[in-house]
Amino acid sequence: MERDQDSQRILVSPKKMSQIYFNVKEFGAIGDGVALDSPAMQRAIDAAANTRGGTVFVPAGNYVVGSIFLRDNITLHIDAGAVLLGSQNIADYPIVTMRWEGVTRPTHAPLIAGDGLRNIAVTGRGTIDGRGEMWWKLHRAKTLDAPRPRLISFANCTNVLIEGVTLLNSPAWTINPVRCENVTIDKVTINNPADSPNTDGVNPDSCRNVHVSNCHIDVGDDCVTIKSGIETEARELLVPCENITITNCTMVHGHGGVVIGSEMSGGVRNVVISNCIFVGTDRGIRLKSRRGRGGIVEDIRVTNVVMTDVLCPFTMNLYYHINARGNKYVSDKQPQAVTQDTPIFRRIHYSHITARNSQYAAAFLYGLPEAPIEDVSFDDVSIAMADDAASGEPDMADDIPAMQRAGFFARNVRRLRLRDVRIENQVGEAFDFANVEQA
Repeated sequence: MERDQDSQRILVSPKKMSQIYFNVKEFGAIGDGVALDSPAMQRAIDAAANTRGGTVFVPAGNYVVGSIFLRDNITLHIDAGAVLLGSQNIADYPIVTMRWEGVTRPTHAPLIAGDGLRNIAVTGRGTIDGRGEMWWKLHRAKTLDAPRPRLISFANCTNVLIEGVTLLNSPAWTINPVRCENVTIDKVTINNPADSPNTDGVNPDSCRNVHVSNCHIDVGDDCVTIKSGIETEARELLVPCENITITNCTMVHGHGGVVIGSEMSGGVRNVVISNCIFVGTDRGIRLKSRRGRGGIVEDIRVTNVVMTDVLCPFTMNLYYHINARGNKYVSDKQPQAVTQDTPIFRRIHYSHITARNSQYAAAFLYGLPEAPIEDVSFDDVSIAMADDAASGEPDMADDIPAMQRAGFFARNVRRLRLRDVRIENQVGEAFDFANVEQA
């Protein structure tokens, strides 16, 4: 290393640079969009790991890749003009055991994966295109031997950074950290077709200290979903998802802008959502669970959000019926015994929010009679229903009639506080409450 006397810059010799950066082309990557380059990329990652870490550099080019596994202290830097193309050969995604939709099971390995690692990153201005259409077709045909690969998924990792990259056409969930700590997702663009199945944007699952910021997310399912496992996992193994911030993001299409649940048996707490814009999402802020799931969702703050063309801006649904439709225990509107299987929603606060051209209802809050939603507030919230609103279910629950331009609907809520809440252009009562205590 030497110093430039004129500018006082520190110059790094080419030999020194080669020890810091590991160019995948030096390890055999072709980048022609035809050859399988993931073995070469894995060699570069392993070489970096053998020198205690470094940056694996992907220069401009089109690289066909199957699953790639990071190591400790590795940054995978995908430069502008570089595109990773998901292999169309199922064999390039080995079967591994990971949590998927709340259950630990064999799944196809993610395109970029890691387990039990520290100090890992995926950065750059390049693109990762999962080319997921093949997987979507196999999923719809129900011919897969294991769940589809996620685009990026790390498990049991600490100090994770995903920054700057564009992520396209994920086979399933796009970014899915599981039981990770200190995760930062910044300046990421995610685009999956609106009709692609279960292609959620960002899904932290049983993680601590997650920061999602400055992202644009346009997907075929929920844009951001916070999860913590389901009841089939032993209770002592369930871990909460906590200390989550989501800020300065745009969410487009998708089933929900920011969603909590329905996999929340480990609990979700300490979540702040701020300075976001939702356009055309089915729901805006959506919380969902049901009897049998257990877990507590608490201490949620949502502020400075603008929504446009959202079917229902706010939902809290403790009768969520996906995979339990017709189950009488789940759907019964009469009180049941309170047990460890009873989910709890409490201390949830919304402020400074505008929603325009809403469709089904201004808000849909449906707690359990034995466990009402507790301590909910709306402050400086303005919701206007669309003149040409469609009719449909404000959320997914048995025995709930379709709604069209309905007002603020609430059932089984305790301590609901409304301050400067305006509902415009609704049909019927602006506020439709039943079994709401201390409103």
